[in-house]
Amino acid sequence: MTDIGRLTTRVSAKGHIILPKVIREQRRWVPGTRLAVEDRPNGVLLKAAPLFTSTQPEDMYGSLPHKGAAKTLEAMDAGIVAQAKRRYACD
Repeated sequence: MTDIGRLTTRVSAKGHIILPKVIREQRRWVPGTRLAVEDRPNGVLLKAAPLFTSTQPEDMYGSLPHKGAAKTLEAMDAGIVAQAKRRYACD
């Protein structure tokens, strides 16, 4: 591993910077990688941006259409057991 504490780069007139190759390779940041930029008291933090935005279950509730009556927990459990028996049946 290279001593990355001594690497430097410059900011261009357009605000672009070039990350040293050793950093890009170590982080596996290929061309097109989206980076999140965080301003910190002692500098700027770059990290790979998440591919998907974070969601909570309540954000997704009701996003898929459903027709018919709601299933009971017992009916759902029975369906899971039946599928497991079909899938993992031992002859």
